[in-house]
Amino acid sequence: MEAAPPDLVEAASRPDVGWDAFVEATPGGSYCHLSGWGTIMNEVLGHEVLFLHARGREGALKGVLPLVRVRSRLFGHFLVSMPFLNYGGPLGSLEARRALAEWALAAAEGSGADLLELRARPGGEVEEGGLVVTGRKVTVVLPLPDDPEVLWKDGLRSKIRSQVRRPMKAGLEARFGPDQVEPFYRVFARNMRDLGTPVLPRKLFQALPGVFGDRVSFCVVYREGEPVAGGCGFLAAGEFEITWASALREHSKAAPNMLLYWRMMEHAIERGASAFNFGRCTPDTGSHRFKQQWGGEDVPLPWAAWSPDGRLATPNPEEGKFARAISIWQKLPVGLTRLIGPPLARRIP
Repeated sequence: MEAAPPDLVEAASRPDVGWDAFVEATPGGSYCHLSGWGTIMNEVLGHEVLFLHARGREGALKGVLPLVRVRSRLFGHFLVSMPFLNYGGPLGSLEARRALAEWALAAAEGSGADLLELRARPGGEVEEGGLVVTGRKVTVVLPLPDDPEVLWKDGLRSKIRSQVRRPMKAGLEARFGPDQVEPFYRVFARNMRDLGTPVLPRKLFQALPGVFGDRVSFCVVYREGEPVAGGCGFLAAGEFEITWASALREHSKAAPNMLLYWRMMEHAIERGASAFNFGRCTPDTGSHRFKQQWGGEDVPLPWAAWSPDGRLATPNPEEGKFARAISIWQKLPVGLTRLIGPPLARRIP
């Protein structure tokens, strides 16, 4: 017998006191659904946050959906769950997810949004009222054993082990901790400039340890005392996801990115994770192939989108009219891109 549909969907600027407990107890719940992102999105990035609650007649939570409104005269008006992250779609029973999606659709239509995008996890997709699952992104997930030595000997191909040994032999070292936020951002901002893409604000990363505690991990790889690669990831529900990662191009022969990923896998196992999520990428790109080489499995992301004009994705600064600016951006001083990039990046969800 199907569960009864929720009797009420309500939106609030703050989450119910039981929000995080519901997320952690519900299949498909992720770190992207946690209430702390309300602080990040609103107080740090300046976006309106709607916490949608689906409730039964008795008032108990049946489903939740964090929804963020991102407005920009340059890029457009978007409702996204969750912007800048990989997950965050409707969570709960099928009936609750449908009700939440219907509310979000009505809000998008009523407010004149250019796009509604619900970034569901596999098994949590919803196709209601014109929502279309796009399949534009994929992640790679690698099961983890209980012991890093088992992964090293039995889980990685000899070619990968050789590539990881290269930075080890060259004396590169990895450091973990919240004190690595600043060196991480130095690498991240430089790499984003080299890619021709505006960088997210430093204050976003500075805020993460205070909001999420030991759920978030920063790792930086050093070469002769200088940061040359860095990553930021989250642990939730037994899965560790590396959400942001960068390495400096001029050090590519030393393969610091290989050491970065290996150390973060070791770290994930030590933290009790049973799976390593490499984060989203576009299928058949260089980033996708880099992630595949570690031996994980592709997991298509069932993100669902609706728009009044048929668009199915948020703006991509590497495509269309924005692509022409890439070569100019790559020539700018890093310091300048760190100044003018964040106001742009926080408007590109």
